[in-house]
Amino acid sequence: MSWSDLAMNGRILIVDDAMENIQILHHALRDEHDVLFALGGEKALQIAHNQMPDLILLDAVMPGMDGYEVCSALRSSAAVRDIPVIFVTALTHPEDETRALEAGAVDFISKPFNVAVVRARVRTQLTIKRQADAMRELTLTDALTGVANRRSFNETMENEWRRCARSNTTMALIMIDIDHFKNYNDAYGHQAGDVCLQQVSAAMKRCAGRPPDMLARYGGEEFIILLPQVGVDGAEVVAQRILDEVRLLKIPHKASSVGPEVTVSMGVSTVQPTEESDSSSLIRSADALLYRAKETGRNRYCMSPGD
Repeated sequence: MSWSDLAMNGRILIVDDAMENIQILHHALRDEHDVLFALGGEKALQIAHNQMPDLILLDAVMPGMDGYEVCSALRSSAAVRDIPVIFVTALTHPEDETRALEAGAVDFISKPFNVAVVRARVRTQLTIKRQADAMRELTLTDALTGVANRRSFNETMENEWRRCARSNTTMALIMIDIDHFKNYNDAYGHQAGDVCLQQVSAAMKRCAGRPPDMLARYGGEEFIILLPQVGVDGAEVVAQRILDEVRLLKIPHKASSVGPEVTVSMGVSTVQPTEESDSSSLIRSADALLYRAKETGRNRYCMSPGD
C-alpha cells in the first residue's frame, strides 16, 4: 500500500460559519473521507479533542473565536497540536497567508476555491501526516516487544496526570519485573531471553486492554502499566490477572529460585493527581513497592508497605 493510498479515508473537520461553504466542501470530500463540521471555533476545538480528526479545514474569519485563535489553541494543546490545519478563506493578501502560516497552518486556500485543488491539497497533507505518524510510532515503540517505550510512557504519563487532575479521578501504576531474568539469559541465551520478553509482554498487554491503559517497556526486563481513572480495586484486579497470565505461559526457568517457570513481581500504587503534585511521586511509590515484592519472595504484587 502506497502513502497516497493511506491518504484516503481520512477524518476531516471543516470549520466555517457559512453552511453553504461546509456543504460544498463536504460534497467534494465525502467520497474519500469521513467529514465532520463545526460552525464556530469553540465547537471546533471540542470536536478536535473528542474525535481527533486527521486534518482540519479552517475558515479564518468567523464571529466570536476566529480561525487564528482556533489554530493557536490547537497548537497549545499537546493532545491535538499535531493535527494539520489548512486555512480556507476569502482573505487574499500575502500578509493574511503569512499570518495563517505563523499561527500554525500547513497550507492556505483562497475562496472561491477550486474543488480539484482542495482535494489535491487534502491528499497531500494527509500523506504527510501519515508519514509523520509512522515515524513517530517508530520512535515511541520498543522494537523488540512492540509495546510503548519509556519515552512514550513519559509523554503519556504527563498528559494523563493532568487529565486525571482536571477530572478529579484516581490513577494507578504497576511496576513489573521478570524474576531473575539475568539468570534466565545466562541459562538459555539472549535469543531465548528476547522470546521470553515478547511472550511476557504480550501476556501483560492482554491484562490491561482499555483504550487509555498503557503498557511500556521501562528498561531491560522491567515494564510499567499506566491505568488512568483506576482505583485500588481495579489495579489489584489487573495485577492478579498478570500473575495468572504469566503462570499460564509455563515458560521453563531452571535458574530461578522462585520456581521452575518464569514469574513476575509487581509494585502497585494509586494516587489522586492534582495540578500541584508531580507524577514522579507515583513512579517512586510503585518502584518501592516492587522492591518490597522482590524482597518478600517474588512472584507476587505489593500494594502497600504492609502487604
